[in-house]
Amino acid sequence: TNQQKAINTFSPRKVFVAIIIGLIFTGYLLYQSIIDPKNGGIDGMIQALSHPNWGWFFASIFILLLRDSIYIFRIYHLTQKELSIKGSVYTILLWEFASAVTPSVVGGTAVAVFILAKEGIKLGKALAYVMLTAILDNSFFLLVAPIAIFASDTNIFNVLGQREIFGIPLKVEVIFYVSYTLIALYTLTMAYGLLINPRGFKWVLLKLTSISFLRRWRPAAYEQTQEMFLASGQLNNNGFSYWFKAISSTFLIWTARYLMLNCLITAFGTGIDITHQFDIFTKQIILWIIQLLSPTPGGAGLAETFFGVFFQGSGYGPDALWAPLAFLWRIFTYYTYLIIGVIAFPRW
Repeated sequence: TNQQKAINTFSPRKVFVAIIIGLIFTGYLLYQSIIDPKNGGIDGMIQALSHPNWGWFFASIFILLLRDSIYIFRIYHLTQKELSIKGSVYTILLWEFASAVTPSVVGGTAVAVFILAKEGIKLGKALAYVMLTAILDNSFFLLVAPIAIFASDTNIFNVLGQREIFGIPLKVEVIFYVSYTLIALYTLTMAYGLLINPRGFKWVLLKLTSISFLRRWRPAAYEQTQEMFLASGQLNNNGFSYWFKAISSTFLIWTARYLMLNCLITAFGTGIDITHQFDIFTKQIILWIIQLLSPTPGGAGLAETFFGVFFQGSGYGPDALWAPLAFLWRIFTYYTYLIIGVIAFPRW
């Protein structure tokens, strides 16, 4: 089943749809920016991009590569070196590719399990490692987001307020807390099932799938909870060093991911000091949590739109800067992985 899901996920049609959705939204935002009189048209956009600080620009590329390197180290470490270095590289590249062509709300977890299984990791362990990765990543958002929001100099939600997204009035604070709550519930459920009480989780899941309209999933529920139970025992036997490296590498991965955009905005923006850097970092955390609700592949459309909502009028640069900078940001963090995945998947 996972093999079929993987093949479907990596189909050319999925890649084409992901690219088209992203480019349509990007094109619309660029067009809106160009026709806005206060932005100065195309000349204003070119002017906003014409004098970057190349040191900060190349720093953003370096941090992106550093982030991927730590990502590769983490999966190599989590699998306790059962996965080779080469297998770890392919796993991360294809996992990022899968995330780019599946809705953010779904993610590439089924594909990640398939990739690890094909690399020789037993299915139960593969499922456990993928779930553990999700728990670690989500825990970073859940812990860091409140700290960043409360430590911010301004009430960031008052600044963002209510915005119109394609003519629909939306309050950013409400969207954030809805997404945050769903992520918290999802993460706590996974952590309980994998790390605390897999036997109890198995019992609950089998009870749920005994209901008539859910009964068709009972065999799959039994099999996966059995695998999870076996994998849980192995994870819980790991010592302090294992968990310290797993948690610290997760912190570095996501810090680097956000600092990449800090460097990119600083490269093209103006008058950005250390306080502004923290503000940019905080906005990215909120943006990422909101983006996880996206029904489009890799958050295409929603990510670019909310990028403008968060940074347009922030004072870090002219208004003409933000639409093309959103596109450049997505090239680094989205389109690059689509291209790499198209090349890497057939070779793998």
